Amino acid sequence: MESAPQKLELILQYFDDFNEVQLQQLAALEELYKEWNAKINVISRKDIDSIYLHHVLHSLSIAAIANWQPGTHVIDIGCGGGFPGVPLAIFFPEVKFHLVDSIAKKLKVVDAVAEATGIRNITTQHTRAEEIKNRKFDFAVSRAVAPLKDLWQWSAPLLKKGGNQEIANGLICLKGGDLAQEISESRLRPRMMPVDKIFPEAYFEDKYILHVAK
Repeated sequence: MESAPQKLELILQYFDDFNEVQLQQLAALEELYKEWNAKINVISRKDIDSIYLHHVLHSLSIAAIANWQPGTHVIDIGCGGGFPGVPLAIFFPEVKFHLVDSIAKKLKVVDAVAEATGIRNITTQHTRAEEIKNRKFDFAVSRAVAPLKDLWQWSAPLLKKGGNQEIANGLICLKGGDLAQEISESRLRPRMMPVDKIFPEAYFEDKYILHVAK
């Protein structure tokens, strides 16, 4: 682990089972996103210098609760510049990730980052999730894209029921703040996990992982 770049120390505090390829892929993200962000704004300017805390580690909180098996199919709804999908694809190289967004130029960034880092388990599609037909996934993931009610409405038709993994097939989304009203309006009963219980960093206070089983 000594060879891991210094910038990855934060990630390596919490995960220690990356191989050399994964470490190189993770280490490459900062420069790639800085370079692309100058052309196509996918990360806010104030966040770009904290990409490993605010984006990569936040995305990987899903990996801390979902130990996906090889061959699992995951759709990232409204992936933007590739979070949480890109870090998760690095973490789970045997899992297939389909990243969708309604804004084509954001997917251009995802495709470029995947190509530059050699991530082979990502596909992208310029569409809205609700327009996808004849495809099924084990899980849907999303980060701060839309209210839970809408996310479930879009993802539920795309999800296979049940599954045989540690957590049931379903929607896993990253959200922040007071979610009481949003959950109430969704009429769902998600399992809710505070991210700062997984990664005790001040940034993750009031941030949560929600899991809705299919």
